[in-house]
Amino acid sequence: MSEETNNDQDFIAAPSPADNVVGKQPEKPKRARVEDAVDTDETPRESMERKRDYLEGFLQQKPENVPAGAPGGDLYEAVVAALKEIYDPEIPVNIYDLGLIYGVDVDEESDVTVTMTLTTPHCPVAETMPGEVELRAASVPGVRDAEVNLVWDPPWGPEKMTDEARLELGML
Repeated sequence: MSEETNNDQDFIAAPSPADNVVGKQPEKPKRARVEDAVDTDETPRESMERKRDYLEGFLQQKPENVPAGAPGGDLYEAVVAALKEIYDPEIPVNIYDLGLIYGVDVDEESDVTVTMTLTTPHCPVAETMPGEVELRAASVPGVRDAEVNLVWDPPWGPEKMTDEARLELGML
């Protein structure tokens, strides 16, 4: 090879990081400092705490002008709370969350009709459970009379349970 071909290159190689460029010293990168972090007025505890959910107040707000016997009304909710105090003797979950209560109807005269089922027709509490539900619903202040309708159609299934019941039973 001749010297002419060595000098006629189509590219120029960049200097290696170890080479000093004449007339200019490479700058060292800045070190990270705590003061350079995001500037906030919050303490670490405040930044780690859960922020208030903007829907929290909205979801806790009770509907206005709801009749006492309608879903969301005082009497209706009191009957549902009373039913949630009755537990299935074989399963440690209340009968409302278990999905055994199909409906709670409160009429204008404060008469309550509870439509319910049992897990199976041969349930050991088939004779006593409807009576207990009727007594609990009738014992709610403001209820004039209570009646229980025991139905088998649609049949009860695990899909009727609430998420809380599934969690309690380890199914979630």
